[in-house]
Amino acid sequence: MKRNLRGFSRKYQTALRKHLKHGPSAALQLARGLGRQAITIGLETLDLARIHEQALSAMVLAGHSPGARVAMIRRGGAFFAEAITPIEKTHRIALEAGVHLSQTNEALRQRSVELAASNRHLRQEIGQRRAAEESLKRSEQHSGQLLAQSRRMQEQLRLLSRQLLSAQEDERKKISRELHDVIAQTLTTINVRLTALKKEASLNTEGLGKSIARTQLLVQQSVDIVHRFARELRPAILDDLGLIPALHTFMKSFREQTGIHVSLSSFAAIEHVNGDKRTVLYRVAQEALNNVARHAQASEAVVRIQKLDGCICMRIKDNGKGFHQEHLSHGRKNKRLGLLGMRERVEMVNGSFTIESAPGKGTLIQAQIPLTAARGGGGRLPD
Repeated sequence: MKRNLRGFSRKYQTALRKHLKHGPSAALQLARGLGRQAITIGLETLDLARIHEQALSAMVLAGHSPGARVAMIRRGGAFFAEAITPIEKTHRIALEAGVHLSQTNEALRQRSVELAASNRHLRQEIGQRRAAEESLKRSEQHSGQLLAQSRRMQEQLRLLSRQLLSAQEDERKKISRELHDVIAQTLTTINVRLTALKKEASLNTEGLGKSIARTQLLVQQSVDIVHRFARELRPAILDDLGLIPALHTFMKSFREQTGIHVSLSSFAAIEHVNGDKRTVLYRVAQEALNNVARHAQASEAVVRIQKLDGCICMRIKDNGKGFHQEHLSHGRKNKRLGLLGMRERVEMVNGSFTIESAPGKGTLIQAQIPLTAARGGGGRLPD
């Protein structure tokens, strides 16, 4: 506090000197700013008056004539009046708030009287409500039927959502293969042909060679874009080499793009899980880390995959700012949709999905997928 006060006193003396030397217009703006700073460090009007008196004394007593001193004191008073304006305004607001609070208390007292009368009226209505309850009990069976129908409709909507996710994944896989196997190879062939043409043109046509070189650069950039696009849609490495290499590749790109350190620990037998479950684990990790980059303000994240009680358990933990979980339903739309998408993917393979978070404690996302027996190598993992 003392350090802040000394710094503020120096700022005040500098601004006052500028006011006395050069004129009022610019320095009065500084005075108002100093008044606002005084509020932030907890100074009152008397504190500011003492600072003003010390600063003015240091300048007025510095060998000026009596007439000059009177003029300086008058101009200094205008500077001080401008400086205390924010403080006085704050006091005025507090007084007005006190008056408003008194009025509110009076209104609450009157409201209490009204509520007492209302309670007497409500006691008279109790008999009528009991009769209404009997009527509601008679309609309970009908309500049960409506509830069952609602649950069936919810299940149908859930099934539709899962079908949409599955269709989306199949479409991504198809587009990724087409981009990687057809478009990229075509562009590479064009590049090879342009290279041959460049050699032929180098004999006597310098301009044509430069044009071909520029075209080659564009083609190479197109190839890079197509490869990146294909990886984002669905990494071929997920199908060709497995989940762990795919996650390592994604995390390497994630670190380069965001600067967030992310680590992975897993077990080799995870690659024996069927393709649908590996895809779910990859997409959940991808979406969770993207959420970390967009919302968490974290410096690191840890992805851990382990076999636990007959399930695959994947945990994604970050050291970010966290959030109140009860506020999740009121969060940004794209964030809610990302979490819903992860939950739907996990439940699509009969898994469970949980989120734990608190302000300043980071966020933990956990997905558990059962290792039920299935055909095609998707059954239990070897111990």
